[in-house]
Amino acid sequence: MKKLALSVAALLIAGATFAQVKFGVTAGPSFSSVTTKNGGNKETSKLMTGLRAGVTVDIPLADDFYVQPSLLYVGKGGNDLRDVDLKARIHYLELPINFMYKPEVGNGNLFIGLGPYIAYGLGGKWEGQLFGTTVSRDIEWGDGKDLKRMDAGANFQFGYEFPMGFNVGLFTDLGLVNISGPDNDDTFKNTSFGLTLGYKFGGR
Repeated sequence: MKKLALSVAALLIAGATFAQVKFGVTAGPSFSSVTTKNGGNKETSKLMTGLRAGVTVDIPLADDFYVQPSLLYVGKGGNDLRDVDLKARIHYLELPINFMYKPEVGNGNLFIGLGPYIAYGLGGKWEGQLFGTTVSRDIEWGDGKDLKRMDAGANFQFGYEFPMGFNVGLFTDLGLVNISGPDNDDTFKNTSFGLTLGYKFGGR
């Protein structure tokens, strides 16, 4: 892990020496679900609407190729977990590192990005109805508790950058890590997709 972090840092520094970087802001709605497995029964929750917003940096590597680290707030979770009136609302600080291809198309640039992400759980709640009573409690984090704080997976994005710096796109996050806290065979994985609207500063 240490060698990987050093390699990524070296790559970012090397890219910055060849050309100017572009800083950006991005925001948009996300639609997330949770896939659980309990006692051999695999289920996917109904979608929950949240927010995805933060800052990005585009560092050129070669013609039309970039590396894009981002720092984002992402709301995830799901409704009607395990076919009952229970929802999980989870808040993450997420770091995706996407490798981007941005060919010129028309007056702007198409962009296609793919890469890994890691995310840290900032907080969250369980909410629902139990015997006609509304219940709500904070998610407990850690091994042996509700959920593990660290999540990781793959990120994909696709969209278009306009000449004046504005951009619009679609994204999807696929959680690849089981973040279920209890020490048993249960699984809990996040998935989300949504729309991004953004603006780029600097660069050419």
